[in-house]
Amino acid sequence: TNRLIKEKSPYLLQHAHNPVDWYPWGQEAFDKAKKENKLIFLSVGYSTCHWCHVMEEESFKNKEIGEIMNKNFVCIKVDREERPDVDKVYMTFVQATSGGGGWPMSVWLTPDLKPFAGGTYFPPEDGVHRVGFRTVLLRIAEQWKENKDALLENSQKILEALRHMSEVHVQGQESPPPSKEVMATCFRQLSSSYDEDYGGFSRSPKFPTPVNLNFLFTYWALHRTTPEGCRALQMALHTLKMMAHGGIHDHVGQGFHRYSTDQQWHVPHFEKMLYDQGQLAAVYSRAFQISGDEFFADVAQDILLYVSRDLSDQAGGFYSAEDADSYPTTASEEKREGAFCVWTAEEIRALLPDPVEGAAEGTTLGDVFMHHYGVKETGNVDPMKDPHQELKGKNVLIAQCSPELTAERFRLEPGRLDVLLQEGRHRLSTARAQRPRPHLDTKMLSAWNGLMISGFAQAGLALGKQEYVSRAAQAAAFLRRHLFDPTSGRLLRSCYRGKDNTVEQSTVPIQGFLQDYVFVIQALFDLYEASLEQSWLEWALELQHMQDKLFWDPSGFAYFSSEAGDPSLLLRLKDDQDGAEPTANSVAVTNLLRAACYSSHTEWVEKAGQILAAFSERLRKIPISLPEMARATAVFHHTLKQVVICGDPQGEDTKEMLRCVHSVFSPNKVLMLADGDSTGFLYRQLPFLASLERKDGKATAYVCSNFTCSLPVTSLQELQGMLSP
Repeated sequence: TNRLIKEKSPYLLQHAHNPVDWYPWGQEAFDKAKKENKLIFLSVGYSTCHWCHVMEEESFKNKEIGEIMNKNFVCIKVDREERPDVDKVYMTFVQATSGGGGWPMSVWLTPDLKPFAGGTYFPPEDGVHRVGFRTVLLRIAEQWKENKDALLENSQKILEALRHMSEVHVQGQESPPPSKEVMATCFRQLSSSYDEDYGGFSRSPKFPTPVNLNFLFTYWALHRTTPEGCRALQMALHTLKMMAHGGIHDHVGQGFHRYSTDQQWHVPHFEKMLYDQGQLAAVYSRAFQISGDEFFADVAQDILLYVSRDLSDQAGGFYSAEDADSYPTTASEEKREGAFCVWTAEEIRALLPDPVEGAAEGTTLGDVFMHHYGVKETGNVDPMKDPHQELKGKNVLIAQCSPELTAERFRLEPGRLDVLLQEGRHRLSTARAQRPRPHLDTKMLSAWNGLMISGFAQAGLALGKQEYVSRAAQAAAFLRRHLFDPTSGRLLRSCYRGKDNTVEQSTVPIQGFLQDYVFVIQALFDLYEASLEQSWLEWALELQHMQDKLFWDPSGFAYFSSEAGDPSLLLRLKDDQDGAEPTANSVAVTNLLRAACYSSHTEWVEKAGQILAAFSERLRKIPISLPEMARATAVFHHTLKQVVICGDPQGEDTKEMLRCVHSVFSPNKVLMLADGDSTGFLYRQLPFLASLERKDGKATAYVCSNFTCSLPVTSLQELQGMLSP
C-alpha cells in the first residue's frame, strides 16, 4: 500500500494499492518535490468517474509505468469533490491550454506548484491519434533535465496569464445590469438552443441542467400572459417529461443518472450524483406546483425514495454518489458500465411470464412491459453510443409510448396497465437486488447535503408532505452536528462513513468553501419556509456573516471560491458558469436578498447588487452561461415580497393560509410566520412585526415590501391574488 491508505476519501482509497508512490495534496509532498528538485505529477478525479477507473486500470496499476512515475515525479492524488479549490486552479489551466477539460485531469507542475503541461485521460501506450501516457512521462522528465530554466520561466508566464484571464471584478462605477434586458437575452439564447422534439438544450450529450429550468419557471412567472412566457413554461415542462420518460431516469431503481449520451435521453452515463437528485427533486416539485400535474409530483417522490433508501446515512447525512460501473454477476472478474441497470429481453421474459387477463390470447406481462419500455430482442442500445461494446444485446428501459397507447394496443383499461407495469418494475427490482451493487461513495459534503435538504424541503412544501420536511430537518441537524465547528462558527467541507457506520472526520478537517456556505444557507432558508422553525433562520444569518468575512472581495466585489491564506493555492478564483450545479455567486445573490428580508441588514441588498455588477458584462452578453444569476437579476429588480402570516402555528386557519402560500409559485417572495412571541428571533430582528395584528382574532396575512405592508387580508382568495407577481 501507499500513503493514501491513511486517507478517508473513497476515491483516494481506491488508489491506495497502486504501485505508484502516491501522496495526498499537502506539505509532505510539496517539501519532497522541493528537496529533491522533482516535478510534481498531479492526478485529479472522483470515485464515480468512469475514465478515472480506466486510467487507473491501464496506467496506475501498471508496474513499469509506476516505476517511471516514482523515479521522475512526486505523484499527488486529489479527490476533486474534497478539494474543488485545487481542482479549479488546475482545470482553469488545462482548459486554457488545451481547449477542453474533464476528469481524470493530469497536470505536471514545477516544485513550486506552477502548471506547465496537462491534459485529461491518456491511454497507456502511443496510438494512431494519441500519444501514450508512458511517452508523455518520459518526454516531460527529459525536458526537466535538459531545459529546466526555460520550463520554470514558462510556468511563471503561464501563471500570470491565468491570473489576468480569470479575474472577475467590477469595472469602475458599474451598476447591476438591467434585469429586463438580461432576462430577455437569456430566454432568447435558451430558446434558440432548445430541442423541440426531445426537450433539453443541446443535441448530445444531454444534461439535466436544473439551472435552465429554474430560469424558465421564473421567466414564465414574470411574463405569464405573453407568448414568450407560455413558451418558457412549455420548454421547461416538456424537457422534464422527456427526461422522466427516458433512460436517464432509472425506471426500476428510481433517481436520475448523470447525463444522456444521445439526443433522446435514452442511454445514460450511469453514475448517480447527489447534487442532481437534490436539484431535480426541487425542480419537479416546482413543476407540480405550477402545473398541478400529478406526473411531476410522482417523479419528485420517486427521486426522494431513491435518496432515502440508497444515499442516506443512518446519522442523517446524504452520501455523494453511486458509480456507473459494477460487476455483471458475482462471478465476474471485470466491471462494466451500466451492468447493474440493463436487461436482456430473455431476462425480462423469464421474470414476467404471467398471461395477461383480458388481452389477446397468449399475451404475457413480459410482452406488455417490453412494448412499453422499448425492449428489443437484440438490445435497444445504438452501437454508436456504446464504443466499448459493454451494452451489446442489452436494453436500457425508456418509456416510448404513452400509457394510453400501450393500454389501447393490448386492449387494457389504463388503470389496469398501471398495475401491470408497477408489478413488472417491482419484479425487476427484486431481481436486480441479487446483482453486485455499484460502488457507493459514502463521503458526505456540506454543499451537496445543502442541495438535497433544499430538495426535501421544497418537495415537502409543494406536495404537502410533512415527512419530507422532517427528513430535511434531520439532515440539517446532521450538518450542525458533524460539519460545523461551533467554536469557530465555520462549516467543514466533508465527513465520512467510518467503520461500524460511525461518522468520521479527517485528521486535519477540510474547511468549508464558498459553495458549502451558499448551498447550506439556501437550504436553511428553504427549511425555515417549510417548517417555520426559527432556529434554522438564525443559523442561516450567522453563516451569512461568516461567508462575508471569509470570502468577500471588497475591492473587486463578489465572493472568492476559497478563502485567503493557503500558500499552496496559486489563484483565488470566482467561478463564472452555472453548470451541473449553480455557481456559488449566483445563489449568493438570492441568499443575500432573503437574508436582508429576515433581518434589518440592508447592506446585504447592496452586496447582492455588487455581485451582479461584477458579472455585468457576462450577464449582458452570454447570460445562458449564468442562468441562475440571470434569474437573480429579476429577484433583485422586483424586490422580494415579505409574506407575513400572523397566527397561531397550530391553528387550522393559519395552516390553511400557509397551504395557500405554498400552492403558488412566486419566485420573488419570502415567507415568515409572526406567532406573537415578541421574544422570538424574528421579532428581535424585525421590529415592524410587532405592529402587525390578527384581524378579528383570525389568521391574517400581510404582504410587505421594503418593510412597508399591505392592508391585512383574511380571505384565501385575496391572498392568492396578492401572491402572483
